[in-house]
Amino acid sequence: MSRGRAPRIAFAVGAAITSIIIAVALLATIWTPFDPAAISIVDKLQPPGKHHWFGTDQLGRDTLSLIMAGARNTVGVAFVSVIIGLGIGVPLGLVAAARRGVTDEIVMRGNDLIFAFPSLLLAILITAVLGPGAVNAIIAIGVFNIPVFARVVRASALTLWTRDYTLAAQVAGKSRARISAEHILPNLAGVLVIQGTIQFSLGVIAEAGLSYVGLGAQPPTPSWGRMLNEAQSLTALDPLLALFPGFAVVLLVLGLNMLGDGLRRRKGADR
Repeated sequence: MSRGRAPRIAFAVGAAITSIIIAVALLATIWTPFDPAAISIVDKLQPPGKHHWFGTDQLGRDTLSLIMAGARNTVGVAFVSVIIGLGIGVPLGLVAAARRGVTDEIVMRGNDLIFAFPSLLLAILITAVLGPGAVNAIIAIGVFNIPVFARVVRASALTLWTRDYTLAAQVAGKSRARISAEHILPNLAGVLVIQGTIQFSLGVIAEAGLSYVGLGAQPPTPSWGRMLNEAQSLTALDPLLALFPGFAVVLLVLGLNMLGDGLRRRKGADR
């Protein structure tokens, strides 16, 4: 397989997987086969069949509906947390690269402070203080995304500040803020998209982890992480209860990683 073909295949497969799961999440906002919160004890632990394609859980809820609704929650939390990271981290990185000196030191040392804590531990700490819930999970994951984007943007922007077109803009009398907006930021789009896919996949894992320990979305909101938690005591009776949400998490993370890797390799091949 040629070097140019491999990135295209990784990109195509990753994009297909990610698009399908996001489409399922969007569909779940308006329709699921059954009400994910509907309890029917008489139908509990049913195997997969024509009425319940993925079977039912210990409360008789349709597993497929729970997976679809859980995708809506997981994708939503991870996506918004990436937007928070972009919305705050990108300006911070641009300011640090443009101003240098004391401003750069303040921004970078603040990033170091957040990076001193492992991402999931920091998220658990924040949600433990603010309380469990999807909104607080978004805040917790978003806070960790801020220094990630700030560092990526600063490092890339420092290189761009040495380019001829940037120096020409300075000679023309443009302010550093205007140069950052008109010349630096547009040239960072590719880097931000790639980093965004990476943070998206990490957000999926973080959301599932928080929900697994009870700090993410609270009942009756479906969540892949909580489905895994509830299934661990029933593995001997029905291993599919853990297999379906676990596979959903793995599949989405795999798709996002393949998408990001494909974009990165294509970008490198174009240079």
